[in-house]
Amino acid sequence: MENIFFQTIDWTEIEKIIYNGETGFAIWQTKQFDDLRVRMVEYSAGYIADHWCKKGHIVQCLEGEFESQLENGKSFIMKKGMTYIVSDDASSHKSISKTGVKLLIIDGAFLKNENTL
Repeated sequence: MENIFFQTIDWTEIEKIIYNGETGFAIWQTKQFDDLRVRMVEYSAGYIADHWCKKGHIVQCLEGEFESQLENGKSFIMKKGMTYIVSDDASSHKSISKTGVKLLIIDGAFLKNENTL
């Protein structure tokens, strides 16, 4: 992994990319480093992800709330100030937001599941 020297990210200057969900949409702003991705993500009201995600993340809920469903049937309501952490291939998950939410999401090679190497 490359060294990341001190820097700031002005999210107002990062391009917004829209991804459609099963319903609603997500807006991603992405800062990519070598093996590290930092994203500001907003889900619209009525958003349901269109896939089960197997990627590892650290997700911080900044505004609003959303539901994180696991493929095994468990479900968690994430509210402002809450964080979840999951490794790659450890727990497939899907996001749902009834009212809209703003998240900071960090992922990268450091979240690889050691059991899958």
